[in-house]
Amino acid sequence: MTHMTKFSVLIALSMSVNLYAADRPNVIVIYTDDQGTLDLNCYGSKDLITPNLDGLAERGVQFTQFYAPSAICSASRAGMITGRFPLRVGVPSNVSSKAGNAGLPAEEITMGDFFKEAGYRTAHIGKWHLGYTPETMPNGQGFDHSFGHMGGCIDNYSHFFYWNGPNRHDLWRNGEEIFADGQFFPDLMVKETEKFLTEKSDKPFFIYWAINTPHYPLQATDKWREKYKDVPYPRNLYGSFVSTTDERIGQVLSIIDQLKLTEETIVVYQSDHGHSTEERTHFGGGNAGINRGAKACLFEGGLKVPAIISWPGHIPEGEVRKQMGTGCDWFPTLADMCEIAIPQGHRFDGKSLKDVIMQNSDSPHPAFYWHMGGGKNPQWAVRRGNWKLLGNPRDTVSKQPVNTVDGMFLVDLENDPGETTNLAEAEPDKLKEMVRLRGRYLQSIAPQ
Repeated sequence: MTHMTKFSVLIALSMSVNLYAADRPNVIVIYTDDQGTLDLNCYGSKDLITPNLDGLAERGVQFTQFYAPSAICSASRAGMITGRFPLRVGVPSNVSSKAGNAGLPAEEITMGDFFKEAGYRTAHIGKWHLGYTPETMPNGQGFDHSFGHMGGCIDNYSHFFYWNGPNRHDLWRNGEEIFADGQFFPDLMVKETEKFLTEKSDKPFFIYWAINTPHYPLQATDKWREKYKDVPYPRNLYGSFVSTTDERIGQVLSIIDQLKLTEETIVVYQSDHGHSTEERTHFGGGNAGINRGAKACLFEGGLKVPAIISWPGHIPEGEVRKQMGTGCDWFPTLADMCEIAIPQGHRFDGKSLKDVIMQNSDSPHPAFYWHMGGGKNPQWAVRRGNWKLLGNPRDTVSKQPVNTVDGMFLVDLENDPGETTNLAEAEPDKLKEMVRLRGRYLQSIAPQ
């Protein structure tokens, strides 16, 4: 099927749903930033305090083999919010954090577009990093309400862009620059979410809460810095920020509970990719366990992320799924669970995980593809079953050159989950098979 225009898809959607379907569930998608593969207690970390996300897992389904759409911020968000490969939607790399630069094409269908057309009130709260022009900022991409920063990262108290220069303020509400000097941005996000939740309406709501933490700068609160004071550096700085994040998520979940909306609200949680090893985050602090790599590489530590879905009274509780899932799957999964038909002709690369969640059925993914960066030598990876082939790989933990064969690294994840041994020479037939598979993915994307 070919990709339809945004207008035609939304027209088809509006004809297929009740625009004021008040009986449909509410939806919150919580997307944390730079949170490592195992950086929750329910994922095996013993030195973190994360009772709220652990509690979400107890009230829902936790995935242990879940993959981000990409290992960098903008591309991962583009893949999640459209349900399509980041390369297919034109965002294989990070989008500029400078005003006036476009990002995710305005013609792409976002979750905001989809749920708005299905009769939902829609809100973006937090980080955007998908475009900094009116048509590519949240209000131009299907969100009735938007509050947060448009670039990649901010100081949480001054709300200025964190990377370069002191003069790029970045805090917006519905396209208008606002100032909240000295106020802690995670607290501002909680307040904004509460305000949106308590507005009177007969419509269900969809909230994309793109939390900008525990991304650097690591600005945990005094309470959590004290709790982690005896934890070794830099885990103490990172861990205290993870707990600061978990606490704010708990505050929003508590608001939903107080409003008696818990059983009427689907909550999805995922990290956008693995933990950072950049200088700005003290060269680490996150935990990928045996998984190789971290943010900005396509080894498992860059792609494998914590992911949970909860809808008490409607889906299983306290269960774990080992099947492969991806961030691109949330869009079709939520459409399926909310019983909103996808207009015929619209292509997703993600698949609905509803049967996996409800019935513990097989993964809908026999294979998947990742492509990160532009130029002549982008990083890419393709997986089929337990086999994974990486092209032009980097290891952002060791930062040492990877032992490749013609730029390729072949691994059997079942026998080598730490991706230590390149089998490209030992398994030439498998290498050719995986190269052909990658070619088929590129051929399907090229016309776009």
